Formats: sequence, structure tokens, C-alpha cells
Amino acid sequence: MRRPLLPAVRLAVVAVAAALGLSACGSDSASPSAAAGAVAAGHERVDLRLGYFPNVTHAAAVAGVEQGIFARALGDGVSLKAATFNAGPAAVEAIFAGALDATFIGPNPAVNAFARSGGEAIRVIAGATSGGASLVVQPTIRSIAALAGRKVATPQLGNTQDVALRAYLLSQGLETDPQGGGDVSIVPQDNAQTLEQFKSGAVSGAWVPEPWASRLVLEGGGKVLLDERTLWPDGQFVTTHLIVRTEFLREHADVVERLLQGHLEATGFVTANPAEAQKVVNAGILRITGKAIPDAVIAAAWGNMSFTWDPVAASLRQGAADAKAVGLLEAGTDLDGIYDLSLLNKLLAGRGQAEVTG
Repeated sequence: MRRPLLPAVRLAVVAVAAALGLSACGSDSASPSAAAGAVAAGHERVDLRLGYFPNVTHAAAVAGVEQGIFARALGDGVSLKAATFNAGPAAVEAIFAGALDATFIGPNPAVNAFARSGGEAIRVIAGATSGGASLVVQPTIRSIAALAGRKVATPQLGNTQDVALRAYLLSQGLETDPQGGGDVSIVPQDNAQTLEQFKSGAVSGAWVPEPWASRLVLEGGGKVLLDERTLWPDGQFVTTHLIVRTEFLREHADVVERLLQGHLEATGFVTANPAEAQKVVNAGILRITGKAIPDAVIAAAWGNMSFTWDPVAASLRQGAADAKAVGLLEAGTDLDGIYDLSLLNKLLAGRGQAEVTG
């Protein structure tokens, strides 16, 4: 299996993670409810090191941290240590190093982590975001066939959008390779660089997640040639989900259950209060990165996503099959056991809501 190169990392973890270049940005939990306080009653204090990206596709995570939702759900006896990342492979390396306990992440990095560890390192415990990825092209391009002989950007070799683009092009009779050759030259690069190259005409299109798809349209003058939602049943496919280090899940199932309780509450908040949630998420992005997203961009991006605790498991399995088809995942990779939705379904049952499947 190919292992993508790791990009620069923006991290913030408290504890022994200094060796990975991590710095503190999280905070201890806020005053808990009595029920949450019972989680660690009679036990040693537990640190939960939680990762997420400062991005709209991680809206529930950003809101959960900014609004103190996770901290309250975790309760007394559990300290939330928040960590931010720029890319999934960096979060996976932190998981492998024992510097991170759980993280919001895209599907392909989770598949890679599961495969690289022989199915031992991580479990997917909930969904987070569906949708929010599109192929945006220069206005003169009217069809997929017109991309032949041109350059198209993706965020990173082997990432979720990179695999989606390669698989879709293959389905349309256009071949690619990891070196940038083939009928369409795929250029994996940072999304900010893609925006500038798109404006200059150096790339003819890009398959990117939000808010970059909306930025290419609103700031780069591009048009959406393909909204990825049109390729999936009911328009649902996993963009972000929540994974946990398997060892942490075994040792602290009570803490993971409280994290999931917070995730359900955060998801409910961003779904029921879109205008307020956009402000909260944008403020969090500004705090972490020093730069907010323009209001028009975040509003456009928001409309292209849905926030859900359902991991949309069928789309992850199809994505893995696509990665195998384009040579970015070993053919024999087995995903059996990657999901553990038992705690999530326990909480959903308590709410009288339908269970989700893996």
C-alpha cells in the first residue's frame, strides 16, 4: 500500500507529544453535569487527547470544542486536550505514536491506519460530515472528456478527494498514475496553492473539499462540473468521521461514550442552528489559524454538506474499492472490524433514534 507523504503539521496536544512537535492549545474540561461527573468517579483522572481540523468539514468538532460541549459531556475526572491538524496522515501518525486518543478525520486516512496496523490501531465510532466535495473547473470546460491532456489538482496523493477523482476519471475512460502521467495529469498539492494556480490558469480544475470548492467558484471564477453527491445514493457519502485508538477504547469505554454524547449534541447544534453555527465555527477557525473564512464562502460551503453521526459505511467501503482500483491501496486490504458502533447505537437507543450500521 502506498503511504502519502506527510505535509506540514499544525498540532496542539498536551503531554508527551513534544517529540512530535506538538504544542498546547486545549483546555481542561468545564464544570460538568452530575451525570457526566459520574464517568470517572472513583478512578484516576483521564486525559482525552482529541484531534480535529480547523475546517468547515469538521464543523461539529470545531463547535464542540468552541462551545464547551465536549468538555461538559466528558465531565469531572476527564480533561479534554484539543489538537488541530492540517491533514489526516499527520493525525494518523500521532495516533500511532500514542500522542492522540481520538480524532475527526477523513475516510481514506482511517482506512490507511487500519490497514497499516493489521486492523489493530483504530476503530471508526461515528460519522460526522457527509458531502462537501466537488470537481470545479475553468468556465470553458464543458465535459469530463475535455480534461484530457490537462492538469487537475487534488489536496494530496491518496487522500479522499484524490482517490475519488482518479476513480471517476477511470470510470469515464481516462487513466491516471501517481506520478502525474496518463490521460489527465493529477497534481496533488496544498489547497491554497490550488486556488492561486486555478486563478492563473495553471490548473484546469480541482477535486477539493469545502470550503475550497466554493472558494474556487466565488474567488477563482470557476464552475462546478461535478458535485460528488450526485454519485452516491441519496447524495450521502462520508467526508469526515470520528475514530478512536483501539487501546483507549478498550481501557476507557466510559470516556469514549461521553465523547460520543458530546458529539451527538454538537451535531445537533450545527444542524439545528446553521447561522449561529457558522459564526461559531468561523470564530474557531480564526482562533486556530489566524484567518477567518469569508462569510459568503462559509455560507455557500455549508449548503453543500450535511452533518450526521451516521458513518455512511457503504461509501467508505466503496472508497476503499476505488483506491484499490487506482493502485493506491493494496488489493488484499480487508476492512472487517474497522467499525465499532456499539456505544453510538447505545446512545441512539436511549434517545429513541434508529441505530446506524457499519
